[in-house]
Amino acid sequence: MLPALFVSHGAPTFALSDAPARSFLEQLASSLERPRAILVVSAHWETEAPHLSVDAVNPTIHDFHGFPAELYAIRYPAPGSASLADDVAALLEGGGLDVVRESGRGLDHGAWVPLRLIYPAADIPVVQLSVQPRLGPDYHYRLGQLLAPLRRSGVLIIGSGSFTHDLSSFRQYYNALHAPAPEWVDQFADWMDDRIEAGRTEDLLAYRQLAPHAARNHPTEEHLLPLYVALGAGGSGEAHHLHRSTTHAILRMDAYSFGDAA
Repeated sequence: MLPALFVSHGAPTFALSDAPARSFLEQLASSLERPRAILVVSAHWETEAPHLSVDAVNPTIHDFHGFPAELYAIRYPAPGSASLADDVAALLEGGGLDVVRESGRGLDHGAWVPLRLIYPAADIPVVQLSVQPRLGPDYHYRLGQLLAPLRRSGVLIIGSGSFTHDLSSFRQYYNALHAPAPEWVDQFADWMDDRIEAGRTEDLLAYRQLAPHAARNHPTEEHLLPLYVALGAGGSGEAHHLHRSTTHAILRMDAYSFGDAA
């Protein structure tokens, strides 16, 4: 059974950067069985209720401004999957959630940047699911629990966000890809890692109150919520810390697998 994954997708320029996290993602597929389809939950699709992409071929969204021209030339034309969208909707609706099917939106950079590195051929069907930031970690953990049965049918669930994400500090480090993380970034990330590896889910759900520098690292929660979806989808299986690094000092690029052996 495939694990559920959490990956950090970094700044849009991560798609072009020479960073340790890029090398990690480029080799990640070699450690996984090939999925029949991928469900990706990206921090960059925020909605009031769960939305699902239902395109036959996923358009590529360049949802950023002011970056190098070569970024805007990148396409990731992965096919969609009507059957996976139906399965996801059935599981969520069975859990009492209202689901909206949406065509024409495409894959945002939270989805296509990591997917292009992991599966560059763009030949595995992809469905994207939105996050609901106003509903917080508990809701997204439950969302992951509802999605967990997909793992038994060859679906790879990927939560794509950022382990830390203080964009107010990003500008000062924009040209410093390899700058070390400040202490307040590492203190938060280390606290989260300790609780993840110890299986202390209640602490993780209350991270906003318990973790050091929580609000500074995540002024808004959307980039951490995909972690909770992956955590919930992993069930009672072990968590494995797959990667640890930093880009632009304030973006920790950590990745985890949940629910299966590393």
